[in-house]
Amino acid sequence: MKTLRLLLSLLSGLLAALTLQGATAPKTDARAEVIFFERGKFTDAKADYMDSPKGRDAILDELRDYLVSQATKWYVPEGSKLTVTITDVDLAGDFEPGRSSRLQDIRIVRDIYPPKISLAFKLTDADGNEVRHGTRELTDLMFMSKLSLNSNDPLRHEKELLDDWLRADLGRVK
Repeated sequence: MKTLRLLLSLLSGLLAALTLQGATAPKTDARAEVIFFERGKFTDAKADYMDSPKGRDAILDELRDYLVSQATKWYVPEGSKLTVTITDVDLAGDFEPGRSSRLQDIRIVRDIYPPKISLAFKLTDADGNEVRHGTRELTDLMFMSKLSLNSNDPLRHEKELLDDWLRADLGRVK
C-alpha cells in the first residue's frame, strides 16, 4: 500500500513538472522562422573564450527569438511567412589574447570588430507565393557611433543590425 502511494505521488509530481515545462516552453510564431545552418562553424558566436556549445546556443537562441519577435510584430503581415536561414555570425567585439586569466572571458568591443551576419531569406504570402527573397551580408562599420536605447544588452549591435535589415528589405506593415 505504501509503495502504491509512493508511486502515485511520484507520478503526479512528474506529471505536474511536465505540465509546467510545457507551459513555459518558448512558442514559435508560424509567421517567422529562423534556421541556423551549421551553427558550429560560425565565425564568432561564442559567449566565452573557450566557445562552449551551451554558450553559443544561448546567444543564437536569443538572436532567433529577437528576430522572430520583431518580424512578427512589425514586418510580416498576417498569413505571410518569413523564413530566414543564418549561415554565419560574427559578433561585435572579440576575446583578445594575452589578457590575464581574469579578463580572458570579457568581450572587448572596438571599431575593428564590427558585427556581421550572413543570411538568406524568403517571404511568402498567404497562398504560398514567393513575395521576396535574397541573400544578405549584413555589417555595420559605424556601429560604435549609434546611440543605443539598451546599452546593457550584450547583443545590442547584432539586434540593431537585424532591425536595419528588416526595415530595409521588408518595411513595416503595422
